[in-house]
Amino acid sequence: MHVPIRPSPSAKTAKTAKTAKRASAWRGPLHVLLGAAVALLLSPLAVLAAAVVPPAWRPVVFPAALAVLVAALGLPRIARRASVPLANRLLGADLPAPATEASGTGPGRPDRFRTSAWLLLHTLTGGAATAVALPLLMVAFALPAVWLRGGDRITVLADVDVAGGVQGSWTVPAAAALLALACLTGKAAAALLRRLAPLLLGHRPAERLAALEEQMRMLAQRNRLAQELHDSIGHTLTASTIQAAVARELMTSDPARARHALVSLEEVSRAALDDLDHVLGLLRDGRPSTAPPLSLAELPALLDRVRGAGTELHADVTGNLAHVPATVSRESYRIVQEGLTNALRHASRAPVALRVAVTRDRLELEVTNPLTGRSALGLAGRRRGSGLTGAAERVALLRGEFSAGPVPRGGSSIGGTGDPVGLCGEACWRFRARIPLGSGA
Repeated sequence: MHVPIRPSPSAKTAKTAKTAKRASAWRGPLHVLLGAAVALLLSPLAVLAAAVVPPAWRPVVFPAALAVLVAALGLPRIARRASVPLANRLLGADLPAPATEASGTGPGRPDRFRTSAWLLLHTLTGGAATAVALPLLMVAFALPAVWLRGGDRITVLADVDVAGGVQGSWTVPAAAALLALACLTGKAAAALLRRLAPLLLGHRPAERLAALEEQMRMLAQRNRLAQELHDSIGHTLTASTIQAAVARELMTSDPARARHALVSLEEVSRAALDDLDHVLGLLRDGRPSTAPPLSLAELPALLDRVRGAGTELHADVTGNLAHVPATVSRESYRIVQEGLTNALRHASRAPVALRVAVTRDRLELEVTNPLTGRSALGLAGRRRGSGLTGAAERVALLRGEFSAGPVPRGGSSIGGTGDPVGLCGEACWRFRARIPLGSGA
């Protein structure tokens, strides 16, 4: 049986690099030739401008008119947007994309002037390289052609006699040398343009700063999206797993409660889809979803979903949640969600106590569950996961205090409130945050 041998990734990479190198050998001279083509296309207009002046001024007016036309070609915004990818593609300049108008840095007047200077350099270099390389190519093809026809006299700056037969065979290496010189001319011109491209087409310091700020903003947004997805989807998966287990156990003994668990599972999944649409809406065309962000106003629905998972939840909400600033309310919802998710994940079906207290200047959030069974055994090896880390970061941004960890019965990590509903045995796990209301103003 014949088994085909596939090339390794390193071999594919080497082959791709070799192909790119061969392609770049002609792309640079092609870019130079495009500069000469631009000058050639604008030459008729420069000739018309030179025709209206006296003959003595025409040698000066023609190049001046051509330079003005080329410079004017670089003033529109599209000129820079086209020049940068063209230089990257053909010269391998690796230039950053032009700054957008939304960034407030470009394409402004300095960028347009630099684009005009680039087009002037491009056409001048292309015209000069073409003026040198084209005669070299013509002579390189003419010398062997005259020799193959039996020899003759050819004029190349001066009269050159080309003999027939063996005596004229020198034209072959001479033609090869001329071809190499023409190629070197194109490559040298391309190297010059490649060296000067970052100066004229690259970012100014203000553009580089704006690009760095945009990169930092996008990184912060991605981190925020990752945290939002972790909080919402992590909570949903935890609650769904518990509800599915409840439904499986009660399927034969108590079908009514099993159906109720399945209905709750469906509702949790639908809520998760809405939450996921809100988070992913931030990525759609750069615009957020039209769905309002979740806040403490949606706390009753969250508590119902937790109870629907079969968890005994004792909630104590005091104070007016409407008095909580919008920013604090949004972040606090996620903090409570993470606290409940953490309790459901590690305490299985143990009862959970939630306390939300709004005072005149502070919001207190506390989730407590007993350390029994598997949660107590795994406590020694438990380390802070991304959920607790994200909750701590949210509280820190709001200039609050956060703690999460085991405390003895009746104790507390931040000022004692005891065990008001009598859930804890010897010890309990307490997730607690204190947030000043002025942090969201």
